Amino acid sequence: MGQRVAIVMAAGKGTRMNSDLPKVLVQVQGRPMIDYVIEALAQAGVERQIVVVGYRAELVESHLADRKDVTFAHQREQLGTGHAVMMCRDQLVEHDGPVLVVAGDSPLMQHDSIDAVFSEFEHLQPACVLGTGYRDDPTGFGRILRDESGKFAGIVEEKDATPQQRSITEVNLSCYVFNCRDLLGSLEQLNNTNVQAEYYVTDCPSILLAEGKEVRALDVLKPCESLSINTMKDVQQVEAEMLRMLRMQQSG
Repeated sequence: MGQRVAIVMAAGKGTRMNSDLPKVLVQVQGRPMIDYVIEALAQAGVERQIVVVGYRAELVESHLADRKDVTFAHQREQLGTGHAVMMCRDQLVEHDGPVLVVAGDSPLMQHDSIDAVFSEFEHLQPACVLGTGYRDDPTGFGRILRDESGKFAGIVEEKDATPQQRSITEVNLSCYVFNCRDLLGSLEQLNNTNVQAEYYVTDCPSILLAEGKEVRALDVLKPCESLSINTMKDVQQVEAEMLRMLRMQQSG
């Protein structure tokens, strides 16, 4: 199937963090949050990680300079998650295999979940596998739509969802494994005709589905993996969850 490659989106400033650092360098339990993501990916067997940098890129590059499995792509304008992935195209041209796309601000990412999504892809070889999860309170998340047979039918953002769709508790957690060729093809079809005028990687699975290609949604992500960081309050919540998980491990 080819080596496991990951794209880590790490270009943001994190305006709501009240910090002049790139968001992914804000510390969680005494370490930059991106360290947890990079290590989880390495433990899941990812051999090459393309980190998309933007705001104060030199700080992120310097921090990760010793990582032999990390290369960098530059997103000089933040025009959405799809645009971030577009910045990696030159580094993916020769790749024939799976590409994982994840956010760098999710320090509770678990290596066994990532491995499960890759394994599903490698076993069935669809165009894309989404890693999804369930939340008791799905507010703020895109909902996973399935057809009558349980197959993936799309993602609907909360602002666009009907009341019935908003009651869905299976959510999109920004974790995707694509066939590299299919990913590159879907990027060509992205447009920014939306309120934010941005390109969204969330549109790629639906583009592939519309082409008649197989897209699967695998509900293997744990509730803790839905805890991404946008504010200092989020940092406190993630740190509390890390301590809870550590106590559970220690108690056996």
